Amino acid sequence: MRVTSLTFFAIVLVSGVARAEAPAADSSQSEAGRFAMSPAEGGLLRLDKQTGAVSFCTVEGGLSVCRVAAEEREALQAEIDRLSRENAQLRARLPGAAPEAAPRKGLPGEEEFERALSFTERFFRRMMKLFREEAPKGESL
Repeated sequence: MRVTSLTFFAIVLVSGVARAEAPAADSSQSEAGRFAMSPAEGGLLRLDKQTGAVSFCTVEGGLSVCRVAAEEREALQAEIDRLSRENAQLRARLPGAAPEAAPRKGLPGEEEFERALSFTERFFRRMMKLFREEAPKGESL
């Protein structure tokens, strides 16, 4: 019985592959290329190329049976969305919480520019000092 089931499943698989490789004459035949089959332990995995859904297919009682795999991606995205909403609600309830600053457009102010310039100058002075200390004797930078 098991050999007959596997033979039936193989025939169904081969006919599906042959149909998928044949050029589509009308829109109903274009559905044949929608699925991709891959061998897996105890059966086959069927991938729906349009939706990304994965099914595990086996032969049971002489019939091929496909069960949809759990869509973890959808569950994870739903959890991320829920946590994002919860996070926003908690931030809004914080006492004295300032609203998030909108990105500034244009050039920085004079004070911010001087702070950045001072930081850059200190950085370069320290780097030059390190280079001078590490330079071989007799060479200068």
